[in-house]
Amino acid sequence: MPPFAHVLAGFTLGFTFRKELGRILRETPPCSAITNQDPEHLASGGITALALDFDGVLAPHGFPEPLPEAREWLARCCTVFGADRIFILSNKPTEARRIWFRDHFPGIRFISGVRKKPYPDGLHKAGELAHVPLSAVLMVDDRLLTGCLAALAAGARTLYIRRPYRSFRHRPLAEFFFMLLRAGERVLFK
Repeated sequence: MPPFAHVLAGFTLGFTFRKELGRILRETPPCSAITNQDPEHLASGGITALALDFDGVLAPHGFPEPLPEAREWLARCCTVFGADRIFILSNKPTEARRIWFRDHFPGIRFISGVRKKPYPDGLHKAGELAHVPLSAVLMVDDRLLTGCLAALAAGARTLYIRRPYRSFRHRPLAEFFFMLLRAGERVLFK
């Protein structure tokens, strides 16, 4: 597969799902972050498995482990859903992150060996591993044209994180780049 096929897929699928992406953007409060999401409330809404992006959702870009408040939220999610129904679906799954999760949340699995988001392959795999229908899987992502789009294409549910974790002190260029990408997505689907 060509190296940037997922970028082209983002634009073509984004056009197909443009109305749904616009709805997600309009319905997401400006202050949305994972710590604002109550796992029990998510479960009461029919969610039985989580697929989580890492960068922006659990920590700023390039961090090797989730921030303390994200760890606390993950622990609550493990209590509600079970660690075996929580997955990390990141386009950048580093070995340092895998090791950290193995040591701290051994039941949470990384989805690998699939095409990058926005392709829905990772969500299909998460649904299979959790033994739940895709309509009960929640994809949590800070990007409309990657995770949110993958969820729409898969028939999963989506939670758009509008206030992602950032650290301009640690990775100024990467954070600026992704800030521009997110802003561009919001302009496209406003």
